[in-house]
Amino acid sequence: MKNGELSRRTFLKSSSLVAAGAIAGAMVDTSQAGTAAKTLCYNPDMEYRRLGKTNLMVSAVCLGGHWKRVNVMNQDFDRNRREVVDRCMELGVNYIDACVRAEVLAYCKALKGRRDKMYMALSYSAKEVRNPEYRTAARLLQGLDELMRESGQEYTDLWRITCLEPGGRHTFDTSCEIIEALEKARKQGKARFIGISSHDRRWLKMMIEQFPQLQVILFPYTSMSKVAPQDSLFDAVKRCDVGAFGIKPFAGNSLFEGDSSPGSPTAEQDNRRARLAIRYILCNPAITAPIPGLISTAQVDNMALAVRERRQLDVEERAELERASTQMWARLPADYHWLKNWRYV
Repeated sequence: MKNGELSRRTFLKSSSLVAAGAIAGAMVDTSQAGTAAKTLCYNPDMEYRRLGKTNLMVSAVCLGGHWKRVNVMNQDFDRNRREVVDRCMELGVNYIDACVRAEVLAYCKALKGRRDKMYMALSYSAKEVRNPEYRTAARLLQGLDELMRESGQEYTDLWRITCLEPGGRHTFDTSCEIIEALEKARKQGKARFIGISSHDRRWLKMMIEQFPQLQVILFPYTSMSKVAPQDSLFDAVKRCDVGAFGIKPFAGNSLFEGDSSPGSPTAEQDNRRARLAIRYILCNPAITAPIPGLISTAQVDNMALAVRERRQLDVEERAELERASTQMWARLPADYHWLKNWRYV
């Protein structure tokens, strides 16, 4: 160990066990028993779920990288991010997903001196395949190297390439370049695990079925989402033993009445809606964890409370969430209407 971080040599040795672990993955006990010793930030009041064939045990709610509504008028931004990360660690939230350069830099700063205490994923979306100039393995690895140098990291727990929202617009050649880059990053010790994100259900299904190297996928899943009765993405997720993170759990905050500002008059109502949505999402065992962006320690507390609450919604709660979700659907901004394509997953 050096400065609390895994050395490249130590990481390479541990990553060589991944293939064997994936084979044995289906036999791993996913219960809470025995998870404390192998789980980062372990807290007995938090639930942990197995992230597919990575065999990582991650918290049932994780920290999304976005801070869309963070109020920085009366607070220091870096202090805000560090306090949020501190509270996540205290309550057992052990995974951060950072998908743009600014997020990676901010969370690496918040984790300085304790990078090995939380799992962190990264993506450099501006220099990945959404950009036509970065659709070869060589260019993708170039972008990864650049971001890792800038953020001062020797490795990332998960490199998850951010693909086109309609991933089906990528050519199959581009898909192959994505996989080549991800595999090389693992072999070179830069990424412990690999995955992709997209807003295209059918394309994601094709990718995990065609490329068993993929270990994790990210896709939208809200309180309006349901398992498709036929040809569900979750059939492939379970069959391929892929970890699944649900993004946009609050539909870009359209679920809420208020603006998340300190002292908002709708804070209590919005917190309840957030907990109901998380409980609903976690009822789907194929979702490893939703990853909401959290802008305050109070929101971290609220998510931890959602995990501790009774999982199944009763009749009144289901009706309450349905009303709130219908309102959410109606107030989606124009650039979020695509979320309606994720009614059935």
